[in-house]
Amino acid sequence: MRFKKKLPVGIDNFEEIRTENFYYVDKTGFIGELLNHWGKVNLFTRPRRFGKSLNMNMLNYFFSYGCNPDLFTGLKIAEDTELCEKYMGKFPVISITLKGISSGKYETARALLCAVIGREALRFQFLAESPQLTDKEKQQYARLTTIGQNEQPGFIMTDDVLEDSLLTLSQLLRKHYHQKVILLIDEYDVPLDKAQQFHYYEEMLHLLRNLLGQVLKGNDSLYFAVLTGCLRIAKESIFTGLNNFLVFSITDVQYDEYFGFLDKEVKAMLEFYGVEDKYQLIKEWYDGYRMGNAELYCPWDVINYCSKLIIEPNSQPKAFWINTSGNTIIKKFLATAKTKTKRELEELINGEFVTKKINHELNYRDLYQNPENFWSMLFATGYLTQRGEAEDEIYHLAIPNLEIRKLFIDQILEWFQKEARKNIVELDAFCSAFSNADVKTAEKLFNSYLQKTISIRDTSVRKEKKENFYHGILLGLLSHREDWSIYSNAESGEGFSDILIEIESKLIGIIIEVKYPDKENLEAGCQKALKQIELMNYAEKLRQDGMITILKYGIACYKKGCKIELGH
Repeated sequence: MRFKKKLPVGIDNFEEIRTENFYYVDKTGFIGELLNHWGKVNLFTRPRRFGKSLNMNMLNYFFSYGCNPDLFTGLKIAEDTELCEKYMGKFPVISITLKGISSGKYETARALLCAVIGREALRFQFLAESPQLTDKEKQQYARLTTIGQNEQPGFIMTDDVLEDSLLTLSQLLRKHYHQKVILLIDEYDVPLDKAQQFHYYEEMLHLLRNLLGQVLKGNDSLYFAVLTGCLRIAKESIFTGLNNFLVFSITDVQYDEYFGFLDKEVKAMLEFYGVEDKYQLIKEWYDGYRMGNAELYCPWDVINYCSKLIIEPNSQPKAFWINTSGNTIIKKFLATAKTKTKRELEELINGEFVTKKINHELNYRDLYQNPENFWSMLFATGYLTQRGEAEDEIYHLAIPNLEIRKLFIDQILEWFQKEARKNIVELDAFCSAFSNADVKTAEKLFNSYLQKTISIRDTSVRKEKKENFYHGILLGLLSHREDWSIYSNAESGEGFSDILIEIESKLIGIIIEVKYPDKENLEAGCQKALKQIELMNYAEKLRQDGMITILKYGIACYKKGCKIELGH
């Protein structure tokens, strides 16, 4: 099936979207609001994959000399002809992104930063011959674009040159054009995030503080600057002495609709592609973010899922946003969580909210020093969102949607299995209980394991989703036995069994069916599971594979309790 426009999966180049027939959700109103509510230095903090880079690229194309007005034809900003006449294509623009400054070593990260700035400086090669510049100023430009050879490939800058580089480039551009410069820095805090992870935070902090301080503070060549990132970073950490600094975070009403998709924008996209019947599913999986007063969807998810639906209308939602990061913050959060935090996490998983004081001036250095800082970080990075109104920086925090809920559950299962493997003796005993038909031991140990993890009791969650959670716990525990062949949701007989195990050395086959009863009637749940095993003839595959002894287990789980029964 062919459509009029392609979906821009992974494309954050505004010109490419507008000239190559891609679907574009119009966010150009951002330009007008930025100009009409003036700020010398503007920082926008939003979670990843919410359109920050595309908006920054849009600003670059709008303000830069040589702007093609056709890129904005038919868009909201074009309706303001006076503003377009005054600002469109009227400025030199320095535009860089720091999202690629990621390395385990400071020296490599510094070299990557030199490369980013050096490549941007090379866009203005006319400065090397500009009649507006003195020989000394041309030498300054040359130092920004010097590329090493042999042992020192890449852009070579001393610390002084690097720290002054953006200031120098802005001054040279202003002198050449007789016009002040607009500065765009996307994902400014990524280098600090990586530096914290790899223990060179102080060095990177010093470098960025000097680099940004030079170009943003008292720079007469700067018209205005826009920065984006996930965290605002405390002023004393990086923006020291910057008095003309405006921060627009996820709690601010101003600009709230320009990062992320509004409900009406999602409905229009679904209608355009003829998949409006998936609206409710998309809303449950990818909506739920509250930023300022706006209820928003994650654009990355909506675009990716729509592209799947166009090809395969029966495609099920996937966790697209989750897979764009290692989710380090969740792993560390679980690793340091105490009993109270685990109970709070259980409340979140079950559709409730927790009430926390949020620190908006959090920085990466302090993140892991205080467990309470994790809540602020989870909020700022989109893993949690606001419900209701805040009071004195006290927020009701909740999981925004099914995608993020899945992330938490997957990470909890991974964490739980890692914890369980610390006690190999107990884990061996648990697995052996199943092969030995020792129901009493298996039930006792499984109840003990369930007490150590969370329970799913959310009444809005379908029963099979709850069963899948306990299925996942069991599968992780039993997978400890590497000499067993273990199958999950394997086709057997007349259907698909939850767990099949073949112990070839003993010719023992094991069938496990998990149920989550409507009420705390565990015995009835076990009997229902055993009846299903017989009715669907799940033992057929085990018999075909030569298993002689076949053990059938019905397991019923409810919150943090379980019962196990052995079938005949």
